[in-house]
Amino acid sequence: MKKIDKKTADAYIKAIFRLTTVLLIIWLTVSFGMVLIAETLAQYTFNGFPLHYFMGAQGSIVVFIILLFVNAYICDRIDEKYNLVEKKSKNVKGQTFSQ
Repeated sequence: MKKIDKKTADAYIKAIFRLTTVLLIIWLTVSFGMVLIAETLAQYTFNGFPLHYFMGAQGSIVVFIILLFVNAYICDRIDEKYNLVEKKSKNVKGQTFSQ
């Protein structure tokens, strides 16, 4: 990992923390918010199941997996913004790694 100055490191950690907080709030809202509005959602159906049941059984898991991909994508962009991306080197067969 590259060495960076404290100001850049603090900004990087703040950006990652903000992203994590937003994604956790979305996850908590989808996962536990369904319980709070389950009676309201019972009148709607999705794939033949009541919407509150579907969201509890499948929807929350799908949203969680989507959030994982969103997290990875945005974290990569944050790494690029703060110039923390390491260059990939091509290794030839039989070549050893050196630092």
